[in-house]
Amino acid sequence: MRHFGIIGKPLGHSYSERYFTEKFVREHIDATYHALTIDRIEHVQPLMKELEGFNVTYPYKETIRSYLQGIDPTAEGIGAVNVVHKGIGYNTDWIGFKDSLQAWIGSAEVRALLLGTGGVSKAIQYALDEMGIAWTAVSREARGEKVIGYEDVDEKVMKAHPLVVNCTPLGMSPYENEMPNLPYQWLSTEHWLYDCIYNPEKTLFLQQGIQQGCKIKNGLEMLHLQAEKAWQIWNSI
Repeated sequence: MRHFGIIGKPLGHSYSERYFTEKFVREHIDATYHALTIDRIEHVQPLMKELEGFNVTYPYKETIRSYLQGIDPTAEGIGAVNVVHKGIGYNTDWIGFKDSLQAWIGSAEVRALLLGTGGVSKAIQYALDEMGIAWTAVSREARGEKVIGYEDVDEKVMKAHPLVVNCTPLGMSPYENEMPNLPYQWLSTEHWLYDCIYNPEKTLFLQQGIQQGCKIKNGLEMLHLQAEKAWQIWNSI
């Protein structure tokens, strides 16, 4: 029997275990997949020997790199890893986001405002670069032209960025009652709100979009797409 899993903390929000368990039953695959909460990233070391492959989620997508034998060039360029196979780190988040976004917005011309600058945001940045979509990231502290502070987001910034992507953990457990600090009153029917969170289905961030007449999408399709790409990697050499 083959063994897979996902590491992170917390994992109560994650659907990965259910997704792969159902996939293994449906496709008659002799394998297990378990959600493995670890309190510190160094606790991943024994799991590297026990698991054929595993996913990596918040908050370890960046720190996992120090414990790998190697990193795929794309994941190295992104600066974050969400899939590990035989000690090598990969990133499939960007593919899941790119394919789901392309199917959603079609040929619409947008500029993106990315909330957060962590591992998820880095994958989204890479995907948008591949799609030729300009972006600005928002962080607690401004860091040059491409990364502005939340206090810098005003009416002008909101109107200049029709696509707003939540790349932070705000909205998922244990932060269900929180959302990024934005001037939501400047949202309109011209905006597309994408939340990389999928549990809950409608975060407070997306609920704000609904109230303002925005088009909204959560991260469930992104999860499914990146998971299938991960499965391809785990079945490679």
